[in-house]
Amino acid sequence: MKEIIYQVFPRWFTNTTEHCVPDGSIKQNGVGKMNDIDLQVLRSLRNLGITHMWYTGIIEHATKVDNTAHGIARCNPHVVKGKAGSPYAIRDYYDVDPNIAVDVEHRMDEFEALVERTHRAGMKVILDFVPNHVAREYASDVLPEGIEELGAHDDKGMFFEPRHNNFYYITGEKFSPSIDLGTGDDAYVEFPARATGNDCFTASPGQNDWYETVKLNYGIDPWNGSRHFDPIPDTWHKMLHIMLFWAGKGIDGFRCDMVHMVPVEFWHWAIAQVKEQYPHMIFIAEIYDVNLYRSYIHHGGFDYLYDKVTLYDTLCNILNHNTSASEIGSCWRTVDDIKSHMLNFLENHDELRLGSPQSCGDGALAIPAAVVSATMSDCPFMIYAGQELGERAIDAEGYSGRDGRTTIFDFWSVPALRRWIQALRKSRPATMRKEERALRTFYRRLLNLCNSEEAISQGSFFDLMYVNGITLNPHRHYAYLRHQDDATLLIVANFDDDPLRSEVLIPQHAFDYLGLTVGKCEIVDLLHDGKPVSATLKPDAGLPVAVNAHDAVILKIFPAIK
Repeated sequence: MKEIIYQVFPRWFTNTTEHCVPDGSIKQNGVGKMNDIDLQVLRSLRNLGITHMWYTGIIEHATKVDNTAHGIARCNPHVVKGKAGSPYAIRDYYDVDPNIAVDVEHRMDEFEALVERTHRAGMKVILDFVPNHVAREYASDVLPEGIEELGAHDDKGMFFEPRHNNFYYITGEKFSPSIDLGTGDDAYVEFPARATGNDCFTASPGQNDWYETVKLNYGIDPWNGSRHFDPIPDTWHKMLHIMLFWAGKGIDGFRCDMVHMVPVEFWHWAIAQVKEQYPHMIFIAEIYDVNLYRSYIHHGGFDYLYDKVTLYDTLCNILNHNTSASEIGSCWRTVDDIKSHMLNFLENHDELRLGSPQSCGDGALAIPAAVVSATMSDCPFMIYAGQELGERAIDAEGYSGRDGRTTIFDFWSVPALRRWIQALRKSRPATMRKEERALRTFYRRLLNLCNSEEAISQGSFFDLMYVNGITLNPHRHYAYLRHQDDATLLIVANFDDDPLRSEVLIPQHAFDYLGLTVGKCEIVDLLHDGKPVSATLKPDAGLPVAVNAHDAVILKIFPAIK
């Protein structure tokens, strides 16, 4: 199976509030609930072609919502970003965000029910694991028996202590960031200051630092880089217990945040122990340093890594006319030996929405990039909730502003998703736009082909561009083969403003490498329900292709019936 992952924020996924207020409260703008992600929604996503649901923002994080009535300590608002708070400023590793529960007292039961529903709908569950940093006021209200709180026995007089300290301390200095920390009883006071999550080892992080978080100590001295892993640091044991805790809730994998900010030795030690108890678990790494890819796979034990700085960046640059489509070739060559371990995507919570004015301005213009990203390899492909509808992210939601992204800090409702939910539930069926329906139909075909066609889910790849520099424009076109057993797919992406009408040459080397059969054939476009076209498949000869502007074709080559 080729994993097709759908990233979703329960906080806003099913929130149908029509008129949200910028920087509005939970009462003003509403909030999605885990219970709202019911079987009707989940089965629709399974029909879309999704195999794995990545639920973002499940674990309790810092927020400005007052939940003290439910026995949850209030967060100081001065060290929370936005009204809702960042899901990556973890407040309690052992608890569920109370804001996305209908019955706060039974919020963990609601999460477990969501896991069960997702499985019943035929999909698996991925959960965020945030290992590098926690909220500045981290404090567990439901700490399991026998487990000690982070920092409970830290020696705060030492900047770095390798074995027992969970945090780094800026000794003798008060936390003094370049933001307002309040006055009087409302002030946030931290002494001594602790290092901030983005490796800011001073008491005065800036406004653009992750000032709402605190860096965890895994046994590396940041001043000289020395590594102290024997005996095993206390932080390692605590973080392993957290992973085992959530694995025990029936989930199927973790998407691990900023893994390159945590030593690979920890991952080698921890992942092996989790998989010993839960062999089915998969581990996905958010990582941005190509030089570390192989280490975090072969030694760290990760199943998949974000392919951000190679394929994602290249495709976005092609879409925005900043680079040539020929650069795709360097992308696959960079990771060819580990291609099955990559995770391809075009959107996630960190990146621009394709439909935003800051990106393509129209999600449909990214169709050729989506086809390439989804079909070049047998590796997983991920989409971000609303991508399949062309969500434009043009709202100024609050803390995040009008930045071309869907906010992770504010309470909000996503317009394209709101219209889809209303149409699905038949509450307002006419609200879903024609272009949203068309784009979702495209994604449904593409994502289902990823697993119905074995040539995509497990076949070989052959780049055709080195022999097609005349028939195709290498700056705006890209063509390749995927092949498995007797199935052959010719995939052609057209990034250009003009339609493509040409031929694609298949070299002798492709016949030798893939074991292609010479002879009469019929070609069918699987993406567009095209009529069969007769042709002859033979070395160094051309096959006819017709691709609309900003589109792609997936042509299946069938031997002609004798």
